[in-house]
Amino acid sequence: MAGSETHYVLPSPQFDGDAPHMLIVVSPYYKDIADNLVTGAQAAIKAAGATCDLVEVPGALEIPTAIRLAGRSNDFDGFVALGCVIRGETSHYDTVCNDSSRALSLLGLDGYCIGNGILTVENRTQAEVRADSEGQNKGGGAAEAALHLIALSRRFLNKTKGIGFKPASENILMAGDNKDTKTA
Repeated sequence: MAGSETHYVLPSPQFDGDAPHMLIVVSPYYKDIADNLVTGAQAAIKAAGATCDLVEVPGALEIPTAIRLAGRSNDFDGFVALGCVIRGETSHYDTVCNDSSRALSLLGLDGYCIGNGILTVENRTQAEVRADSEGQNKGGGAAEAALHLIALSRRFLNKTKGIGFKPASENILMAGDNKDTKTA
C-alpha cells in the first residue's frame, strides 16, 4: 500500500546573501484545496528565507502561460504551480493533466525553476489528503522543489568551464602596422 511507503526528502536548500523571490501561480478552481496548497507553499518559502508573490488563474491549463508571462519580467527566481484536477465523467481530465504537466516540463527545460504542485487525483478525498498542510503538504513540496532548482541553477550558472571563446586578456589585439600599440 502506497500510504505505508517512506520517502527520502532532501534537506531544504540554503541561500547565502541574495534570497530568492518566487511566484506562486494557483488555480483556485477547488478553493479550499488551493488555499491549503498555497499555505504549504508559503510556509516552505518563508522557512527558506525566500519571498513570494501570488497570482490566481482560472484553471490548471492557464498556469504554464502565467508562468511564462511572469518569467519574461525577470522579477522571479522560481515558480510554484498549484491547483487541483479531479477526474470527472469525460476525458477532459486527461487533457488538463497531460497538457498542464507537459507545458510546465517544457518551461523547465527552457530554464524556468518550477515546482509542480498541481494535484491530479481520482476524487476529492485524495485531494484533501495531498493538500493538508499537516499531512502530505504537496504545496510545500512543490515550493521545495522550486527552491532546489533555484539553488541548482545558481550553482551551475555561476561557474564556467572555459568552454567557448575567451579573449586572453582585457585588451583586444589588432593586426596591422601600429608601431606603438597592440590594442584597438
